[in-house]
Amino acid sequence: MRLRYDVRLQARGFPLTGQGTLDWRHDGQAYEARLELTSLAGTRSQHSAGRLTPRGLAPERYVERARREESTTFHRDTGRVSFSGGQPEAALAAGMQDRLSLQLQLGALLAADEAARRPGQVLEVPVATTHDTATWPFRVEGQEELRLPGGHQTAWRLQRLPRDPADQKLELWLSPSQAYVPVRLRLTQ
Repeated sequence: MRLRYDVRLQARGFPLTGQGTLDWRHDGQAYEARLELTSLAGTRSQHSAGRLTPRGLAPERYVERARREESTTFHRDTGRVSFSGGQPEAALAAGMQDRLSLQLQLGALLAADEAARRPGQVLEVPVATTHDTATWPFRVEGQEELRLPGGHQTAWRLQRLPRDPADQKLELWLSPSQAYVPVRLRLTQ
C-alpha cells in the first residue's frame, strides 16, 4: 500500500508545505514500512522492518533520518533494545513498537478489537524511540468525517496523552476503509 500525504508545517514561524509518502508492505510473516516527508525544511524519513506475529507487529530495526541517521535495534533473543547514539540498552517490553510501527499497530489494535474503538478508551503501547523507551497512552477520541485530497473519509481519531508538558503531541486519524492506516497525522512540538 502506498499513501500520499500533503505536508504542512511551521518552521521558525514560517508556514511550509511539502509531500509525504507511506509505503507499507508485508508478506504475512515479515513487514516493512517507510515514511518520507519532504519540504523546504528538508527531508525526514522513518523506516521500520520486522515480523508479523499473532499479537501484531514485532519490529526488529528502526531507522530515522533527519539531520543525521539514528537507529534502534530490537534484540528479541535477549529481550533488550539498543540505540545507535550510545545510550544504555533498555528492556524490551511485550508489544513494544518503534515510532513508525506504532502508527500501524494502533490501527491493527482498532481493527481487531471492537472494545478498543470505544470513545474514551485508552490504549497503552510501549514505544522505543532512538534514545529511550516509554509507554505511550493514546485516548480514542471517536470517529470524525474528514475531507482529504483523496476524498471523503471516516476515521477514528486517537490522541497521545502526554505525561510531561514537553512531550510531543501526536494525533492520528485511522481509516477503517483504508485498513486502519493513518490518513491524517498531526505532530505538535
